[in-house]
Amino acid sequence: MDSASIMMVGAIVVLVLLSAYFSATETAFTSLNRVRLKTRAESGDVRAARALELAKDYDKLLSTILIGNNIVNNVAATIGTVLFIRLIDDLRGPTVSSVVITVVVLIFGEISPKTMAKESPEAFAMFSAPFLRALITVLTPVNFLFGQWKRLLSRLFRRSGDTGITEEELVTMVDQAESEGGLDREESDLIRSAIEFSDLEVEEILTPRVDIVAVEDTDSMEEIAKVFAESGYSRLPVYHEDVDDIIGVIHEKDFHAARYHGQKDVSAIISNVLYTTANTKISELLRILQKAKSHMVIVVDEYGGTEGLATMEDIVEELVGEIWDEHDEVIEEFRKQEDGSYIISCNANLTDLYDLFSIKGESGSTTVSGWVMEEIGRVPEEGDHFVCEDLDVTVTKVDHRRVLEIRVVVLPQSDPGEDEPVRQEEEKA
Repeated sequence: MDSASIMMVGAIVVLVLLSAYFSATETAFTSLNRVRLKTRAESGDVRAARALELAKDYDKLLSTILIGNNIVNNVAATIGTVLFIRLIDDLRGPTVSSVVITVVVLIFGEISPKTMAKESPEAFAMFSAPFLRALITVLTPVNFLFGQWKRLLSRLFRRSGDTGITEEELVTMVDQAESEGGLDREESDLIRSAIEFSDLEVEEILTPRVDIVAVEDTDSMEEIAKVFAESGYSRLPVYHEDVDDIIGVIHEKDFHAARYHGQKDVSAIISNVLYTTANTKISELLRILQKAKSHMVIVVDEYGGTEGLATMEDIVEELVGEIWDEHDEVIEEFRKQEDGSYIISCNANLTDLYDLFSIKGESGSTTVSGWVMEEIGRVPEEGDHFVCEDLDVTVTKVDHRRVLEIRVVVLPQSDPGEDEPVRQEEEKA
């Protein structure tokens, strides 16, 4: 091999290295975490700041990388063809050159560098930023022409619709961050709850009318004290004649202070109460409660009657999960049994049941109790049974006209092929 051939081999090696650089740079800037890079830049990392500046104008960056990568690959292919013609002959040289250069560029100029850059995209982006900035400056005229071409294409093929990030995409990003170890389970659950917070309505968190513990405005101090002691609540709604006419709220602290001073009339310590409807968003209700410095709201139905009540704690629990204090009776709504079945409280949210068993229901109810009544089609009785999708449901506890508890057994999914002979026999019959 003469000196000219050796120089050609050296040129091909350099060009393949440049191809590897451009390929790795493209992957690095495509895969990097901008939030992580921005955090490092704000902490004083100059290299991170340079890389972040390049990433902001991604179109110009990508054009520069593609131009550089195509130039070095084409030049490498040309030199390789000349080299193998010199080493072999005019007939077989181009064919051998195409095979060899293609394999070399694929392995050392594409696959290997992209794989390595994918593992540490931020580090490689910071490493490649200085040379890339100089190359962008050199290729400014070419980038300008490509920028005009992109504008023309954008006008010809204008995208329609909203290009913003949807809630589903945000949840997917959180799931990915959790699976990659960037977030733990508690952090990801909190973020998901915050994303879905604005979609929830009051009807999904309210305490129904039948569960409201309230006192009448004519009750004596001793009777009210007994309700406070038995319920453990710090606030009690006050109604006039009927629960559908709630006129205010008594705070336990105000009540005991009045009782200590010998007051007999509770009307002086009844605070005003807020009212809302079941379809109010809980994010809006939270702002209303904060502005009014209140912790309880009465939910009214379309006829003006009492549908239930909601508290500040109910709203906060949608973000951080159940909050129990030392006086609360901890209730486990979903209890898995040794035989694999589940005992489920009918006060549980129906969405939680769907999520637990990974089913897609279309019920109009928000609680398990409402779903059971829909499926049975009448007032449930103990022992009532139905099958919904792959769930075998049995009512295990009722209280008058209200279902309290059910047992759910997950049915094994049958193989469609096993049922085919039976169907054929039925068709013959």
